[in-house]
Amino acid sequence: MELEELYNRFLECGTVTTDSRRCPAGGMFIALKGETFNGNAFAAQALAQGCRYAVVDEAEYAGEGCILVDDCLKTLQQLANYHRRRLKTPVIGITGTNGKTTTKELVSSVLGQKYKVLFTQGNLNNHIGVPLTLLRLTKEHEMAVVEMGANHPGEIKALVHIAEPDYGLITNVGKAHLLGFGSFEGVIKTKGELYDYLRGKGNATIFIQNENPYLNGMASGLDCVRYGQASGLFVSGKLLSCSPFLAFEWVSEGNTYSVQTHLIGSYNLDNALAAIAVGRDFGVEAEDICRALSGYCPQNNRSQLMETEHNRLIVDAYNANPTSMMAALENFRQMQAAHKMVVLGDMRELGEASLDEHRKIISFLDECRFNRVILVGPEFKKATSAYEHFENVGEAIKALQSDKPEGFTVLIKGSNSLHLSQVPEYL
Repeated sequence: MELEELYNRFLECGTVTTDSRRCPAGGMFIALKGETFNGNAFAAQALAQGCRYAVVDEAEYAGEGCILVDDCLKTLQQLANYHRRRLKTPVIGITGTNGKTTTKELVSSVLGQKYKVLFTQGNLNNHIGVPLTLLRLTKEHEMAVVEMGANHPGEIKALVHIAEPDYGLITNVGKAHLLGFGSFEGVIKTKGELYDYLRGKGNATIFIQNENPYLNGMASGLDCVRYGQASGLFVSGKLLSCSPFLAFEWVSEGNTYSVQTHLIGSYNLDNALAAIAVGRDFGVEAEDICRALSGYCPQNNRSQLMETEHNRLIVDAYNANPTSMMAALENFRQMQAAHKMVVLGDMRELGEASLDEHRKIISFLDECRFNRVILVGPEFKKATSAYEHFENVGEAIKALQSDKPEGFTVLIKGSNSLHLSQVPEYL
């Protein structure tokens, strides 16, 4: 079937799903494959549950109501790109090693004060999530904010050719997924593929953190809207406090504004300033920007503050890499609290650099002298024997049950696969 005809079928449906367990009435099911599943086998089930069409790429499953294509994943991506081109909605592409999801949320919240905005839900930022996001676009949307993630070279290049962003924002570049990228230089090159695409497009605008030497080195030939802590920028900001919530002031066009947020961590200042720069560039009033930022509350274990009967918790257990781990620990060290404790999980996907990077974290912990340190995972075990260590989160929970902390402020941070999000229940 030709793409245009398939697109017309999509317009009949109005929605796409790749999950046979979630089949909206009249929708279109696209059968994707993974290492442990074959979506083609669920096409009939999707149709029975209410989908109008099922797109498959294996002839044996192409029964009534099915549309046979060569490759379902490529079809999903092509369909999304075709839809994006037809609607011509302005798209802001966001990527970066750390902070891209929070920045996406803040940018969307700010722009939402003036525009009808479509934005990436959760962290659906990969080769499947980006197309699914674009296929949620409607004529009513005035802007789209699309988050793009990567853990291998070339992934951002593939995503930008699906989303075709008009504007770009790289939050930062840091040491993450080194196993996939091969080196820090590989991270820089891959994140820079967003800039490369926009440079080739011509007359494209990026929003850039002014003090970041890596981003500045990558940004030649692009129209730069600059934000940061230096004076005289399009948007300049200054940290006021972070105990524990971030408070800051920002300056634009000679006027100064103050914001009290629900964000934990001084490292979120740049994320907030990025959102302000985007908002001001698109004509959002300063008062509306302040309202959006002060009203935003983080979710999904991303620097969330929790108060239990016994302790005060900072839960940042969604992801961890050397850059974000060090930033979280530095912020926690500076925080005012009588008794401090950290529960840290391994940083994954660091390849040959793993032992060295975990040892750097241990050295920093030695400087911090927190009241109690619990480490979880085999990588930390290789790096030190100086602190309480547990092979997995289950063992750590047993230790917390037998020796439960009282009156502590606790930072919980580690890669999502360590499941440290289970720990707060026992604190």
